[in-house]
Amino acid sequence: MSDRTPAGQFLDAAIGLLRRLRDEEAGPIAAAGTMIADTVADGGRLFAFGAGHSSLAAQDLVYRAGGLALMNLLTVPGVVGVDVRPATLGSALERVEGLASTVLDSSPLREGDLLVIISLSGRNVMPVEMATRARAKGVKVIGVTSVAYAAQTSPRNPSGTFLKDHCDVVLDSGIPVGDAELTWEGVSAPFAPASTVVTSALLQAVMATAAAALADRGVEPPLLRSGNVDGGHAWNTQVMTEYGDRIFYQH
Repeated sequence: MSDRTPAGQFLDAAIGLLRRLRDEEAGPIAAAGTMIADTVADGGRLFAFGAGHSSLAAQDLVYRAGGLALMNLLTVPGVVGVDVRPATLGSALERVEGLASTVLDSSPLREGDLLVIISLSGRNVMPVEMATRARAKGVKVIGVTSVAYAAQTSPRNPSGTFLKDHCDVVLDSGIPVGDAELTWEGVSAPFAPASTVVTSALLQAVMATAAAALADRGVEPPLLRSGNVDGGHAWNTQVMTEYGDRIFYQH
């Protein structure tokens, strides 16, 4: 029996979006996971970036129990997170030309590394400029976005393109334009965004693919364990020592 409560409808919508990822994004997920495994095996470094709420999925990959220890957060002051005041400043900074290039040129990113860029709309200056600049530096780019925005909105950057146009692999989250799954009588605006849960699940599927791909090659994937299980801290210390030159969040 279908649950018609708001909670039930939202969970059903999220399940539907996750099922679409499983059924329709298997190819891109496999490609992205393989690319990450290649980067790890070849001595490259891993970075993730997202602006505003897209940063939540990026942060979910970094220093995470069960995750790859080599994933680093690429930060842009005032953009990563909603702790900046006023919060609208973060949105404004996403549209500032030159900021992404300046950040990349000041970052540890170098040829042979890999950057995951998360942007739901993919239309602002920040993700597009970051992708183009990163690829010019010889960095592989995995873009995580909703392709629907490219068909239903206009670009908001000088190139007239979207993030999806500047990536080595594109992961389509399938989130509808507006990122709100529910409508309700007496509620004027659509509500209940699902992009965070769906994007995080999509990226964890990629990371699972990468870990298995490394193991299949005979390479021990540099995974972290929970610090709340016996032996977890010792395990993590060993991994961070072995891969310390590729981990930037511990310095």
